Parts: sequence; structure tokens; C-alpha cells
Amino acid sequence: MRIIRYIIQKEFKQIFRNKGMLPIIFVLPLIQLVILSSAATFEVKNIKFSYIDHDKTSFSRALIDRFDASTYFNIITDFPSSRRANTAMLKGEVDVILEIPHYFERDLLKDKKTNLSVTINAIDGAAAGVENVYINQIVQRFNQNAQVGLLQPSDMKNVPKSIISIPSFWYNKTLNYKTFMVPGILVLLVTMITLFLSGMNIVREKEIGTLEQMNVTPIKKHQFIIGKLFPFWVLGMVLLTVGLIISKVLFQVPMVGSALLMYGYTAIYILVILGMGLFISNFTDTQQQAMFIAWFFVVIFILMSGLFTPIESMPEWAQALTEFNPIKFYVEVMRMVMLKGAGFTDILPQFTKTLVYAIIMNGLAVWSYKKTN
Repeated sequence: MRIIRYIIQKEFKQIFRNKGMLPIIFVLPLIQLVILSSAATFEVKNIKFSYIDHDKTSFSRALIDRFDASTYFNIITDFPSSRRANTAMLKGEVDVILEIPHYFERDLLKDKKTNLSVTINAIDGAAAGVENVYINQIVQRFNQNAQVGLLQPSDMKNVPKSIISIPSFWYNKTLNYKTFMVPGILVLLVTMITLFLSGMNIVREKEIGTLEQMNVTPIKKHQFIIGKLFPFWVLGMVLLTVGLIISKVLFQVPMVGSALLMYGYTAIYILVILGMGLFISNFTDTQQQAMFIAWFFVVIFILMSGLFTPIESMPEWAQALTEFNPIKFYVEVMRMVMLKGAGFTDILPQFTKTLVYAIIMNGLAVWSYKKTN
């Protein structure tokens, strides 16, 4: 234990002596947490809305006013013709074009039905789908009110009673997207920092020539590895602590479940990441190589973790691959504990898989590390 303690002291001194590395470890992750949590959202707002009103009646004006009252749409302008509106959309000046036909009000009064034309810029298919839902909701509400207003006095006794649904939103009552994203972004930062630093640390020893000096000492392999990786395990736990504080103070993300359970799972998860970092460093000779290889795997793990896109929407072969993705397990556990108040039995499948992953990765890392005398 004394030898391990000396190695740990040496590693912490090296970390805090490197003035250029300290901002990367402590400052940049916090800035990324604040920025990414605000920017990484699938909510669609400030939709640039335009319209072509061929009817110019009270009904058409009432429909346009409903879009104007919505918090999601910004009415940019109206166009006299479809040609000019399409040209504006081609230039990117508008996102949605609503075209109200001639005799819109007359057809509603006479035939009880009419048609509307809606053109949506669908370069971003996901955003276009959300915009289409918003538009349909507004038009349907307008249609319901218009039907009631068109009923004759003799038909008032046959007016169908309205059905009001009162939704109950669990785990995110305010429907704040940051509540969903902040735990995932925190997982991303803990993963990237611990993986990059642990992967490049041993490679740095190779580059400056101190690794060979340590290899000829009587230090055993397990003592060297524990001493090298333990400081980054501590840094990962510190990053988690600071991130949880920021998520609570700045974004009001709740911690419904047990913080002790969260730290217990994180302790195992960081061992997985440290094992990966050590394994990568054993097969690289420069910090640049280690960073590129680590980045290659991190990008794949992040994109297939369910952090930004639902796993359910992936192809079946991709869903099968996510079962080997440790970041997926951590994202699920973080959201389950923080937002749903999950207990140990709830996260037992993810805990078991992560523990097995940690044993395998660290076993491979220790096996692949060669200490020559």
C-alpha cells in the first residue's frame, strides 16, 4: 500500500503542476455542461411563419391570429402569391407557408368543409415533423371552434359535449427539455474527461521516457496500474459532484433518487472507462494516437447511447450493438435515479452489465500491459 500511495501522490503532483491541463480538467467541462445543456434540444421554437390570404375574411384572419398567438411561431410576413412565398422559402427566409384559398369562409358556411395548403421546409426532417404537429393542432382547434360557431339555433340541443383531457406528466412535470438532457450531458463529460486523461497519461510517460525508468524498478504491475488510474477515478467523481451541483442550481434538475446509489454506480462505471483508457494506451506510442483512437470509440458510443436519439428508432442490428455500450447503461441509470427515483433493484440489470464490463476491460488492460525488467 505504501508504494501505491507514493505513486498516487506523484500522479496528483504531476496533474496539478501541469497548468495547461488544469483548465481542461475543471473549467472546460463545466462550460460544456452549461452550453450543451442549453443548445442540445429537440424543441422547435421561433418557427418563421408566413401566409398567403386569398380570402381576406374574418375567418381567415381568425386562423392567422391563432398562429400569431402561439409561442412557437413568429409571423414574418404575408405574401401576395405562391411564387413569391416559394422564392422566400428557397432563400431560407421562411420555414412555413400557410395558403388560405379563395372562398375559405364561404365554403365553411355552405359546405361545412374547406381545404388549406401548408408548405414546410423539410431540410431538417425532425424539425419539419414537429412543425407539422404544431400546425395540425392549431388548425384542429380552430376547426372545432368554427363548427360550434356555425351551428344553427335549432341544432344547439344536439351540440356534442366537449371532452377535456387532463394529462398528468410524470418525472418531468414542466416538460422542460433540459431536465432530460442535463443528466445525459453530465454522463458525456465524465466519460470523455476520464477516458482521454487516463489514455494519454501513460502514453505521455512513454514520450518523455519516464515509463522505462519505472519499469526497471521493483514496482509490481498491479501497484503501477492502481497508482496511475486512481487519481483519474477521483477526478471523475469530483466532476460528477460539481456537475450535479450545477444541474441543481442552474437548471433545477431534481435528484429524486438516492445520491449514494448514483455515486456507487458511477464508481463502477469509471472503472470501465479507465480500463478502456489503459487498454488504448498499451497499444499507442504517442498522445495523438491515443486521443484519436479514444475519440473514435467515444463518438460511436455516444451516438448509440440514446443520449440524442431514441434507441427504439434504430435498426434492430444497431439496437443489438447498444447492449455492448457502457455509456448507454450510464445514461439510463442517471436518468432513472435522478428523475424517476429508481432504486438498486431497478438498475440491477445495468449495474450487473457494467460490473462485468469493468472486470473484462480492466482484465484486458492489465493483461496487455507489458512490464519489462
